[in-house]
Amino acid sequence: MATGVLPLLLGKYTRLAQFFGSLEKSYTGTIRFGFATDTFDAEGQPTTDKVPVALTTEQVQSAAARFKGDIEQMPPPFSAKKTDGKRAYQLARAGVVPKLKAARINVKAFDITAMDEETAAFRITVSAGGYVRSVAHEMGLVLGCGAHLASLRRISAGPFTIEDAIPLSDIERQAGSLLEERMPHPRSLLCELPAVTADALSIGRVRNGAAVNLPEFSSAPMVKIFEGQRTLIAIGRRIAGTLFQPTVVLI
Repeated sequence: MATGVLPLLLGKYTRLAQFFGSLEKSYTGTIRFGFATDTFDAEGQPTTDKVPVALTTEQVQSAAARFKGDIEQMPPPFSAKKTDGKRAYQLARAGVVPKLKAARINVKAFDITAMDEETAAFRITVSAGGYVRSVAHEMGLVLGCGAHLASLRRISAGPFTIEDAIPLSDIERQAGSLLEERMPHPRSLLCELPAVTADALSIGRVRNGAAVNLPEFSSAPMVKIFEGQRTLIAIGRRIAGTLFQPTVVLI
């Protein structure tokens, strides 16, 4: 039911996970109107009676407009949110209704691109922590007919797009250097951080976690520190001027 881009951090790059947690994500998908489900998607059990639907594109677009911008969103009961020390989905599977709190998220864009009887196709861009399933469910509440997410495809996660993604079938066939050649260039990672190449003496200090002076001329608070063109060795935080303290060391 759900496909698309899934960024994976491998090997030493797992140490960069903290920088990727807040990626904005974009999706395409479909919402089916007529009944709601307990998981807010097509894999759940119906929680309302199925009703005939005769919605116009204009009605659905008008409802969608309510969800653009900063909104308060209630996570789905079947989600990874924690409540009382347990994941909500664990409680929900045990027949307990989890006590969840609404979270403030941003829906940058939400467009209904087509309408076919009881199914609407859409494209949405949402901040980290946002649930497209909840948007579909709440659309059903607004329109008074129930709804759930019928299909979903993530087309981007931050700078990572579906066009650049490696299909799982290719990953299974390739290994070693062949797969590495298809991965993003290290200097393209964390594009919001300037990249600086360190000399041999500075590289030795960085490896030991010591502060170093680097030939960096922007005012950015953090930089990527490289050995040569491809070897990312650390993320450095500016202390003063061109003096940087390594905060994450990869080698």
